[in-house]
Amino acid sequence: MSEAKKLINELLVEIFNRILAIEEEALRNAGVALSMTEIHVLEAVGNVPEPSMTLIAAKLGITVGSLTTSVATLANKGFVIRKRPEDDRRKVLVELTPAAHKTLEIHSKFHEKMIDSIFEDLKVEEDEVLLASLRRVATYFRK
Repeated sequence: MSEAKKLINELLVEIFNRILAIEEEALRNAGVALSMTEIHVLEAVGNVPEPSMTLIAAKLGITVGSLTTSVATLANKGFVIRKRPEDDRRKVLVELTPAAHKTLEIHSKFHEKMIDSIFEDLKVEEDEVLLASLRRVATYFRK
């Protein structure tokens, strides 16, 4: 592996791990007792127009079986409610509880503070090359 590839790998892994660690600590300090995986499931439920198990799993890129385990845990913790619509009893819809909405608000505020800090400290909006590079990296990982 070339030096450039090694460096990019190290930087991406370090950035990813540091953001997760900082995020987990900030959420813990705010009284959130959920894992980042559970937070991401809540986000997906909130961001899917009709939050069926199938659509949520597709949004997260996981199997419905894996999602079923996460949703069961979140339901037991009081963060989601599972419902079956009267018109199609085969379908399972997932609904966020007030506790989930509060948790997602805390999570969103963390991200706002993190981005505000990055803009303040690094003057990102002035760095066209960095912005273009981040866009290309994000596009690559969407594939």
